[in-house]
Amino acid sequence: MILETTDLSGYHELVSDLFKQPLSSDEWAQYRLTDEQISFFHENGYLSNIKLLEPWQVDVLNLELTINTNPAHPGHHLFYEFHSNESSDPNSVLMHALGAWRVTVGFHDVLWNPAFVMAASQLLGDTAVRFWHDQLFCKPAHHGGVVAWHQDYSYWTRTVPMQHLTCWTGLDDASVENGCLYYVPKSHRWGLLDKPELAGDMEGLMAYLTDEQRAEFKPVPIEMKKGYGTFHHPLMVHGSYENKSERSRRAFVLNVFSDGTTSQTDEELLAGVPVVTKDQKLDGQFFPLLFDPNLN
Repeated sequence: MILETTDLSGYHELVSDLFKQPLSSDEWAQYRLTDEQISFFHENGYLSNIKLLEPWQVDVLNLELTINTNPAHPGHHLFYEFHSNESSDPNSVLMHALGAWRVTVGFHDVLWNPAFVMAASQLLGDTAVRFWHDQLFCKPAHHGGVVAWHQDYSYWTRTVPMQHLTCWTGLDDASVENGCLYYVPKSHRWGLLDKPELAGDMEGLMAYLTDEQRAEFKPVPIEMKKGYGTFHHPLMVHGSYENKSERSRRAFVLNVFSDGTTSQTDEELLAGVPVVTKDQKLDGQFFPLLFDPNLN
């Protein structure tokens, strides 16, 4: 029986009826990306507007979001990190949390969403996919804060090799007006840059760019309907501006890597997670296998 206090990281399968597990290769085939989509990803560093959720599934997750982000929730302590406002400016709010998959069943089961895991495996080169961590990013109406330009892997160098992938999924329609994600196409070829403060100066990364990179810095907005996702390379430069609209901009992020990724440190990888010593493979309770193309 799953209680509000249950740590859902102990379950490595669907535990609700939010998704249906495909039972055959034919059922899995409906979720496959096209060769053109995969080529676009490798050329540009991202792939957007992939339908991952039905409207009713978005509604379920938005209800859970309200429940699990309440500090009074009995499972709230299971978050690896929880920042009611990551920004140092109280008038510019960015709610950011890691670990929702441990707290409520919907955010647990999105890890095994067939549309997500199939696309992730293909974009990682048809590899087996393991979970790294999730994130919640919520910008309230009128005073939602920025997510400064950054590369995800600059925060993840404690894991090697670099064979990671990020998927951002909107729980509200995302537009320029309410602070949608922006990408700098082909910036995944720039190598690893120094990392700025995530909720700090939007343009902080610019100090680390060459003149050539600044000339190529031409961000494109990723406007999407709720329930749609966008995948990006771990070195893709991306960020999002303030939300000054009358609509919220809620989203969750799933970060994964190819099976075989190892720890690069003898310190904690995530707060409260047992240490995975340097050079040891990431697996077990907190880094579950989500999909193996050889088994499906």
